[in-house]
Amino acid sequence: MNHSNYIKITISLVFALFLGISSLKAQTSPKGNYNFYEFNKKPFYFGLTLGGHSSGYLTSNSRNLIQHDSIQVIQGKDIPGLHVNIITNLKIGQYFDFRFIPGFSFTERKIRFIDSEISEIEIQEERIESVFLEIPMLLRFKSAPYRDKRLFVVAGLKYTYDVASNSKARQDQTINLLKIAPHDFQFEIGAGIQFFFPFFIFSPEIKYSQSIGNIHVFNSSKPESSVIDKILSRTLSISFHFEG
Repeated sequence: MNHSNYIKITISLVFALFLGISSLKAQTSPKGNYNFYEFNKKPFYFGLTLGGHSSGYLTSNSRNLIQHDSIQVIQGKDIPGLHVNIITNLKIGQYFDFRFIPGFSFTERKIRFIDSEISEIEIQEERIESVFLEIPMLLRFKSAPYRDKRLFVVAGLKYTYDVASNSKARQDQTINLLKIAPHDFQFEIGAGIQFFFPFFIFSPEIKYSQSIGNIHVFNSSKPESSVIDKILSRTLSISFHFEG
């Protein structure tokens, strides 16, 4: 899935749920909201997130690519991964939450270098395996409850640190084509729905994340690094929140 499709899917879902939130705000009758009102008494609650994601890189070519004889095309390849997080949710009024969701993400990403002198079937790849410590800080806007359900949109910032960046395999620049910075700051936007059960809240959520700054560490001695100007990480995730 290319970058534009990532953005279109996430924005379309956020927009659709935002319209749903607007239409439901007027429906404030307590009828059918038996479980919701029990949880609504709590100023904060905790939970656990389990989910999967598809993660990859967005690359910008440098001027050196024009002058390079062997590398013709640079492509990021999205790879599925898993994540687990711990939730701290603080209510801010009736319709807003502040959410702090630290956790770990197990991710693999690839960049492909296609040689112009040979068939494109023969591709050189750089595979980067990472274990990220994630620290997202998000603001969530929710609809009025309706039959123990609430729609929501969420947005914020996330800091990630690649705890696998100091491994011997990642530090060995004789075999690695690229070096990626271990620190990354990203924006996040997403949407989902809450289901209120007697003992917990179940919330499926879809979310898009992307780097704010360049995470490519330039290395002039590597041709593969010299033809890349900028690398941004991107992730499309589906999360399942269990809170109570």
